[in-house]
This record gives sequence, structure tokens and C-alpha cells, in this order.
Amino acid sequence: MPQADFYHLQKQTLENVLPKLLEKAYATGKRIKVKIGNEERVEFINGILWTYDDQSFIPHGSKKDGFAEDQPVWLTAGDDNPNNAEFLFLVDGALVAAEEAAKYERVFNIFDGNMQSAVEQARAFWKELKAAGFTINYWQQNDAGRWQQKA
Repeated sequence: MPQADFYHLQKQTLENVLPKLLEKAYATGKRIKVKIGNEERVEFINGILWTYDDQSFIPHGSKKDGFAEDQPVWLTAGDDNPNNAEFLFLVDGALVAAEEAAKYERVFNIFDGNMQSAVEQARAFWKELKAAGFTINYWQQNDAGRWQQKA
């Protein structure tokens, strides 16, 4: 049964959170696709992953870099899966249908809890995935900025 994890951003920005979550996902040895809301943000996030920590590196690429099939982490605004990813990250309002999400072992939906439209979109996606039989986890940041799983 596929799994979906919802990450409710409240204390930090996507730019602070995404690299750390990708590091953990990459450490599993699974291939990862990050679907981003639009092409302009793809290259912005690509740049962040190159510079977020001088002591760490997440091998990644985008259409601009090419060689998708060789990239462990693929950044895109598209629906294709050229690196045969097993994990799917959805950020910046990127959407997929439950049928598409079911093609991945695990889906990570990261949304901005300070934007009502993002919260509403996440709720609708949660309901869609739940109806499709996904196991769903909800993560929220505590006052210290650490992730806590909520019921």
C-alpha cells in the first residue's frame, strides 16, 4: 500500500526544510522526483540544493542539466518520471492525481501552513489519497521547528 506524508510548514520555509528531507530520503537509496509548481521555481530550488550546506551534497538535476535517467534526484514541473523515481515530493502547490501518486512507493506533500489556499489544497489531496487507500501521516513543526507526527 502506498504511503503519503504531509509536511505542514509553519516555522520554516520550504527552502530550509526541503534539503533536509531530501537528504533523509536520498539516504534510503531510493530515487526521488521533486515536482515543483512551475519551471521558474525548478531552477530556483536547483540552485538552493547546490548551496544550502557546504558540508553536504544531494546529487540532483533538472531539464536544464539533462541526463535525467542518471539523476538520483530529479527536479521538474512536469508529470514524467525520467529517473524512475520511487519517491515523489510535491512542493509549491504541485499536484498529481491519486492514480499517478499510486505509482510511487511514497509521496511527500510539503505545504505552506501560512497560506489558506495551500492548506485547503492539502486537505483535498489528503481526502483523495485516503479514499484511494493510501496510508497517510501528518507532520507538523513544533515550537523548536522539529517535526512531530500528529494523529
